Amino acid sequence: MAEIPDMALQAEADYLIQVEEIAAKYRGKPEDIVLALHAVQDLKNYLPREALSVVARVLEVSESRVYGVAKFYSMFSTTPRGRHIIRICESTPCHVMGKTEIIDSLCNILGVEIGGTTKDGRFTVEVSSCLGVCGVAPAMMIDDEVYGNLVPEDLNKIFERYK
Repeated sequence: MAEIPDMALQAEADYLIQVEEIAAKYRGKPEDIVLALHAVQDLKNYLPREALSVVARVLEVSESRVYGVAKFYSMFSTTPRGRHIIRICESTPCHVMGKTEIIDSLCNILGVEIGGTTKDGRFTVEVSSCLGVCGVAPAMMIDDEVYGNLVPEDLNKIFERYK
């Protein structure tokens, strides 16, 4: 039984070594905090507090500065998220074209609220003030893929691609 905690501790240590290696690529370039955080977030799909501390130490900036950057940009998360991130556009064009129905259907299908993660850890649902694709409103993104001109009936077919 003692092996499981040891394995977990080793996995965490390995993770922090990876974070340090990534951050080292940006050593001496504190203006590249955003780039460093994107690369670190790719490891676990979020930024744990320990990772932010490592980035701050390696880049020789304060932890509060790194944490502030991580909290300011909506593409970063400091809490665990699902494997796939769904961002629903809340811009005025998307609102006018039916984003409320899309959100209601999406949350119903996945069994989560905005900001929630599905029980199986596959999806986290977030909102975005604008995805920049107003010509295909209402729209959402799953990871880096944009889906536009949505109607609620499209959602099940879209999710089939992620099984």
